[in-house]
Amino acid sequence: MSRQLIRGGVFPSPENALKATPLAAALLCAGLAVVVLPAQAEQTAPQDVPPPQNVPYAAGTLKIEVDATDIGHRVFRVHEQIPATAGPLTLLYPQWLPGNHAPNGPIDKLAGLVVKADGKRLPWTRDSQNVFAFHVEVPQGASSVEADFQYLSPQDTREGRVVMTPEMLNLQWNTVSLYPAGYYARQIQVEPSVKLPDGWHFGTALETASQEGGSVRFKAINYDDLVDSPIYAGKYFKRVDLDPGAAAPVHMDIVADDPKYLEIKPEQLKAHQNLVQQMYKLYGAHHFDHYDFLVSLSDKMSGNGLEHHRSSEDGTSTGYFTEWNKNTYMRDLLAHEFNHSWDGKYRRGADLATPQYNVPMGNSLLWVYEGQTQFWGEVMASRSGLWNTEQTQDMLAYVAATYDKGRPGLASWRNVQDTTNDPVIAQRRPLPYRNYQSSEDYYSAGEMIWLDVDGKLRELSGNKRSIDDFAKAFFGVNPGAWDVDTYTFEDVVKTLNGLQPYDWASYLRERLDGHGPLIGGLASHGWKLVYNDKPSGAVKGMEERRHNIDLSYSLGLTVGNDGDIADVLWDGPAFGAGLSPGMKIVAVDGHEFDGDALKDAVSAVAKDKSRPLELLVKNFDEYSTLRIDYHDGLKYPHLERVAGAPDRLSELLKAH
Repeated sequence: MSRQLIRGGVFPSPENALKATPLAAALLCAGLAVVVLPAQAEQTAPQDVPPPQNVPYAAGTLKIEVDATDIGHRVFRVHEQIPATAGPLTLLYPQWLPGNHAPNGPIDKLAGLVVKADGKRLPWTRDSQNVFAFHVEVPQGASSVEADFQYLSPQDTREGRVVMTPEMLNLQWNTVSLYPAGYYARQIQVEPSVKLPDGWHFGTALETASQEGGSVRFKAINYDDLVDSPIYAGKYFKRVDLDPGAAAPVHMDIVADDPKYLEIKPEQLKAHQNLVQQMYKLYGAHHFDHYDFLVSLSDKMSGNGLEHHRSSEDGTSTGYFTEWNKNTYMRDLLAHEFNHSWDGKYRRGADLATPQYNVPMGNSLLWVYEGQTQFWGEVMASRSGLWNTEQTQDMLAYVAATYDKGRPGLASWRNVQDTTNDPVIAQRRPLPYRNYQSSEDYYSAGEMIWLDVDGKLRELSGNKRSIDDFAKAFFGVNPGAWDVDTYTFEDVVKTLNGLQPYDWASYLRERLDGHGPLIGGLASHGWKLVYNDKPSGAVKGMEERRHNIDLSYSLGLTVGNDGDIADVLWDGPAFGAGLSPGMKIVAVDGHEFDGDALKDAVSAVAKDKSRPLELLVKNFDEYSTLRIDYHDGLKYPHLERVAGAPDRLSELLKAH
């Protein structure tokens, strides 16, 4: 098993960090073969050792000061002091972002860059082939350079995720920092500080060195861990202890649009405390010295779910607590992100563990990183009481239907393994036919694969082994360590074989590379997927959350409450009738569009099979009447027990 330790060390690292050209540092990667680009010299991989004297970066500490008080303009103002020696220096803006699995660092929002040495302005040049790299020449006698710039955070969701409002902010250090090329991020020591609006409180995994009013200095930390330690801050703030008296404290740090949203009922608090204990019982170890759920309750700041080693960003709507029953199917968010501290942050696919943030990541094992986390997020929502058993079963049916009938692309031309490329291919942009193209299906398809693995382990071992045993053996190792322990596909197979001998490599590859349905785990747990005309709680919850009507398994379309068609199932009834995403349904059987009227019409043509369903649709500026020849009524997914089979699913979902 490969193992890469990334904590500690003092600044900086590698030998031959910049070789002949400044672009070299932008693409450095441990183990990367030599790459030759037009008009560029050879590039070598960084070495994790102290630099030779001729490398233009002196040992020292990078200082990053962020002024986050301009909430009106939504601007973060940054001042950095960067130790340096005379010669060429390349500064990098983080490109490949952990948790995003993609090269989507928001370089377009960096502005006003000015670099100085000894008070004199230095010209900088952006690399012609890597827009995330900036080159400067450090003059003789200078011991550091200073960089000033602004991060112009989005004013509207069309520009990206809103991270600043009059009541709160989310500071992600990768957006407000440049770092010197040529070194492992873990070798760069940083002294970070931030100035917050007066009276605001904050939550972060960083440890405070001193505070005076809104000005906060944090203890020195390496750059890798700094990027992994964002801040949530706000006018209305509440801190909740989720593990009172624990040696490794776990807190929920909450910011809200209004103080009324901070009210938490005892049973709600208990469910979140249960989550911590259930996760500990699953893994038998944890990989942090303290942990903070950073939670925003806001209809202004964009929602978010992003994992970190000692914290997570959990952006939800204002009513997460105060409208508890309306937000049921958002309540696996914290379970999902917390699980990532074990799966994704501590144990990480070897091709995802890169030496710094401008080296391409490999996503081949995201079906473990995200897929198993998706699985445990939902199982732990059940075990902790964030969901009840019925809610969990409804959600499993909702997901299973997707991989039974809702992904014709995976049944024909794509496979789950190929979807691990989607963070780079699509970067979560909207797709014309998502059901046919697929998009990051390694999450939920991965969940179905791991449910299948659990069933197979139980079957082969006579119910003596389960996925809980895999979780503890694979992720629950080395208690207290919070470095990075990398793994490969072969390591996953080896651990499974150690629990229960079987041809696990072929078993997994068949599901990752094949094109069949992925619901076998239901049968092995004593349940089956059925469809009837009654929407489950999960369907209702998702429709309310997404403001749409989901008729995926009847008409083969999803339509917004305003009649705008969001998705059309490839080769389904609506597709065959000529409907496509982007059209708008204006009328149903001659009457103005209404979601309930559309459902009623589907039921009506099931009874009267002599006529089709008639829709008046608008396509750009043209109107036309399209007829869908479908007569099987409304269909929604549910789970149903298999008579006589042992109920392994209930065993899986019950609290430990």
